[in-house]
Amino acid sequence: MNARIAPGELNYPGIGFTSEGRSPEGFDRSQTRVHLGEGYDTYRRVADGILDWQIQRRSGLRVRTETWSVESGARIVSGFGIGPFRIKAPCEVVWVRRPAPGNTPQSAGFGYGTLPGHPERGEEAFEVGIDAAGAVTFTITAFSRHSNWFYAAGGFVARAAQRLITSRYIDSARQLAAGES
Repeated sequence: MNARIAPGELNYPGIGFTSEGRSPEGFDRSQTRVHLGEGYDTYRRVADGILDWQIQRRSGLRVRTETWSVESGARIVSGFGIGPFRIKAPCEVVWVRRPAPGNTPQSAGFGYGTLPGHPERGEEAFEVGIDAAGAVTFTITAFSRHSNWFYAAGGFVARAAQRLITSRYIDSARQLAAGES
C-alpha cells in the first residue's frame, strides 16, 4: 500500500478485542446476531461478500478502500450524510478470518478499528458463521465511545445513526445470503 487514504494510527485500547467478543473497560459494547439461512452455499456467499467490502457498499455508505478485498492493515473511509453534512469514518482492518476448506462449522469475517477523524473510538466486526446443523448466522460486534465532546453532545443522534447503519449492514448480509446482485 503506497498512499494511505486516511492518516494517523488506531486510537483506542483493546485492538483486536472484537475477534474474541471482548471490549475494553469504559467502552459501550453491542452485539447483533441474525439468522440468514441454511447451508454452505449461503455461508460462502456471505463470507465472500463480507471479505469484498460488500456489507459496507450495499449499506448505502459512500466507501473508499485501499484494497479490492479485505486485508489486515487495509484502510477504508466510509461516509454518510448529504453534501457538506457528510461525516467521514476512517478505519483500519485489525483482523481477518477467511473461510476454511471443507464443510465444517466455522466463521469468516473481519474487524476494523477507528482512526483519527472518525466520530467514535473503537472497533466493529462483521462475521458470518455456520454451525454443525448448517445454520448460517451474521454477527456484528462492536465497542465504542464518542471521539470528542461534539459527538458526545449529540449522543442520541449518534446512537440512532449507529442503529440505522447496523440495520443496513444486516440488510446487506440478507441480500448476500439470498444471492442478490
